[in-house]
Amino acid sequence: MCLNLSKKYIAIFILIILIFSFVFALPSSFTSTPNYTYKVVIDAGHGGVDGGAVGRKTGKDENSLNLEYAFTLKQVLERFNIKVIMTRTNLNGLYNSFSVNKKKDDMLKRKEIITKSGANLVISIHMNSHSLSSPKGAQVFYKEGDLTSKGLAESIQRIFVQTLPSAKPAPSIGDYYILNCSDIPSVIIECGYLSNPQEEALLLTESHRQLVCYSIFIGILKYLSI
Repeated sequence: MCLNLSKKYIAIFILIILIFSFVFALPSSFTSTPNYTYKVVIDAGHGGVDGGAVGRKTGKDENSLNLEYAFTLKQVLERFNIKVIMTRTNLNGLYNSFSVNKKKDDMLKRKEIITKSGANLVISIHMNSHSLSSPKGAQVFYKEGDLTSKGLAESIQRIFVQTLPSAKPAPSIGDYYILNCSDIPSVIIECGYLSNPQEEALLLTESHRQLVCYSIFIGILKYLSI
């Protein structure tokens, strides 16, 4: 238990150092009156009838947890003059009540928001799950052959490795709709495993949510060559 606490505080300490080093290096476009030099789409995965993964111990569903992380990331980015476009802002799916294929309509609406956004990049927030309880760790996914998205994924994953003790060592290729639906650099971030009881408990804490979101923020800044 003491070892786990030590790792947690070390990760937070490292993150604080990283935040200060990057904040002091920010150009005036990030610290003056907002002119929104950069725009980011934050996509909270799932919603509505599609609740996503479910916590093994608490039963907390991915739908609500993704949204909590998405709003926290939004707050972090907006503090530093980055404009944020959210694909969804509540627990509902992006489809109407008369939709025959709710999942398809939901994904098409996300694509419409993304393609019309004029954003510099897309961050899709998810929680992972596995049939076994042992897998754990945050991981970033990108589209195969998309070098710009790969650069973004690598940038975020490198920060995860520094701040999250259980993070996967490298990002992975993923063949997912959100990664394929536009030419905007896009990544899917699996913040951790709800099927792992220890990581599930961690994912539900505000301190860990802040740690993950600030890590994503720093990864974005590095990607944007700040």
